[in-house]
Amino acid sequence: MKDPFGIEREAQDRSQAMARFLGWCSLGLGVTTLAARPRVARMCGVDDSPTAQTVLQAAGIRELGHAAALLIPRRRVGWGAWTRVAGDVMDLTACGRAMQTRRGTRRMRLTYTMAALAGITMIDLYTAMRATRGRRMKDGTRVQASVTVNRRVDEVYRFWHDFQNLPRFMHHLESVQVIGDRRSRWTAKAPAGRTVDWEAEIVDDRPNEMIMWRSVDGAKVPNSGCVRFVPAAGGRGTEVRIELGYSVPGGAMTANMAKIFGENPGQQVCDDLRRFKQVIETGEVVRSDGSPHGTAIRQQAKQRPAQPLAMHR
Repeated sequence: MKDPFGIEREAQDRSQAMARFLGWCSLGLGVTTLAARPRVARMCGVDDSPTAQTVLQAAGIRELGHAAALLIPRRRVGWGAWTRVAGDVMDLTACGRAMQTRRGTRRMRLTYTMAALAGITMIDLYTAMRATRGRRMKDGTRVQASVTVNRRVDEVYRFWHDFQNLPRFMHHLESVQVIGDRRSRWTAKAPAGRTVDWEAEIVDDRPNEMIMWRSVDGAKVPNSGCVRFVPAAGGRGTEVRIELGYSVPGGAMTANMAKIFGENPGQQVCDDLRRFKQVIETGEVVRSDGSPHGTAIRQQAKQRPAQPLAMHR
C-alpha cells in the first residue's frame, strides 16, 4: 500500500533534489569565477571596471558558501536555498549599477547577464519556498488512527467527501466552508478562545478509496491529511484509516507542553474517530466518561453521565 503522504514526501524529495542541484551549480560557479575572473568579467561586460575583479572574487567566495550550505549533510536545505536568493539580489543590484555606465557591446553582454540572473533568481526563490515548506511539514507532528464503522464504503466516502461534515465530529474544528471544486476554507479553535483560519485543497481523490488534502502555501498552521476507506473483513462495514500531519506553532516545545496538559494529538484523533463512528451509525454523538471530548485536563474536570451532544447544523 502506498504511503498516504507519498505525494507530500515526493514533493519534499524533489525540492531537496533541486536544492542539491543548485548547490553543485554554486560550486561550479564559485570555482570558475575564482579561477578565471578576467574571462568572467569580459563575458559579463564589466572588464573595463577596476573594481570588477574584487567584486567577482567576493561573489566566487560567496558561491562556495552557498554550495557548502546546500551540499554538506545535515544542513537545513531551506536555509541554504535562501542564501542563494540573497546572493542573487546582490548580483542583480551590482549589475543594475554597472548598467548605468555601460554602452555598446558591453551593455549588451551585461543585459544578457542580468536576464540570466533574473531567471536564476526565480528558480532559487521557488526552491527556497518549497524547501522551507517541506521542512515545516517534516518537523511537524504526524498522527495515525483507524476505526471500523457499520456502514458501506460508498456511504462513508460520501460523508467524508463533504468536508462540511468534519466539524460534526472533529472537536477542534469550528467550520469548513467549501469554496471550489477542490478547495475549502477551514476554521479551527486556538488557545485563549481564539481561532485560526486556512485554505486547503484536495490533492488526490479516489472515489470509495481515498481522499487526500493539504493546506495551501502561506497557511499559519501547515497541515495535510489523508483518509482511506477499506472494506472490513467479512462484510462488517468499512475500516476508516486516517493520517494527519501538521506543524505546531512554537515547534516541539509547544507540542510537548500541550501533551503535558493532556492535549495529546494522537488521543484527539482517536476521540474524533469515535465521535465519527457515533455520527455515521446513529446520527448523533454521545458524550460519556469514556472521553469522546478528549483527555485534556479541563475536559476531564467536566465529565458527566452519557447524553446526546448537540450537533453542528
